[in-house]
Amino acid sequence: MLDFRHETFLALCSHGSFTKAAEHLHITQPAVSQHIKFLEEYYDCKLFDTSNRKIQLTQQGKLLKEFAITVFSDSQHLKENIQTIKAESLHFSFGATLSIGEYVMPPILSDLLTRHPEMTFHMTVANTKSLLEQLNKGELDFILVEGLFDKSHYDTTLFSRENFVPVCSPQATFAKQEIPFEGLKNSRLILREHGSGTREIFEHILEDRNYSLDTFDKIIEIGNMAAIKHMVTKGLGITFLFEVAAKQEIESGELSLINIVDYAEQREFNFVTLKNSFFREQYQQIYHLLRQAFRLEC
Repeated sequence: MLDFRHETFLALCSHGSFTKAAEHLHITQPAVSQHIKFLEEYYDCKLFDTSNRKIQLTQQGKLLKEFAITVFSDSQHLKENIQTIKAESLHFSFGATLSIGEYVMPPILSDLLTRHPEMTFHMTVANTKSLLEQLNKGELDFILVEGLFDKSHYDTTLFSRENFVPVCSPQATFAKQEIPFEGLKNSRLILREHGSGTREIFEHILEDRNYSLDTFDKIIEIGNMAAIKHMVTKGLGITFLFEVAAKQEIESGELSLINIVDYAEQREFNFVTLKNSFFREQYQQIYHLLRQAFRLEC
């Protein structure tokens, strides 16, 4: 996936001058030089020959120019025609964190396929760290994550705000009464693994209250949300998760919300793409389709 530095590269190819390319792009000449240096380091080759005081493309530069022109042309065509593209013809690959992938997306994707049977997609479910790595490598078009990450490195759109709640077995001693946060410290805490969004969110909640995981005497780590919920329903511990991930068990009475004094936490589910993606408008179209289906399910 190409970025703004390739646009600088094409401008330099077109104008044959760092100064003219800078003027065309409304950036400084040193910025043009930095962009070209980045690309040469990235592709590990010289793109221009300036030995004769003339800027000439190398063979590698000519190959990149041909490729970049094609990609930019396709991107522009997509931008100009995005509104005429039918949703049914869309194909995309995306990732979702566990809470979203297992408990939010199934009804959304079912609704999309019902309304647009020709639509095709691939969904990867993994933790936030893994999904960001796959997005950066270009393996995924976009991701939906609940975890904490540096938003300045990506284009993000809020998908929803969800309650982050503590739950226990209905038979637990504090299932039906209000309890201070420190009253949970003797309970067995069942958590997701390192790198999961749910765990990072919980750790930050602890920090905000001047606690840490060391506050709890017994901690178990499990990488499967269904297993965590099953253990909690059996009275083997407590956990913190998104309410949407335990909606069915809470409604059926298999799990009970823990009423903690002065506790009310919400966190974002975010739709994330690479920054300055040339296919941003197409991804935004998919975002609106997902949001429309999500609202129907709420």
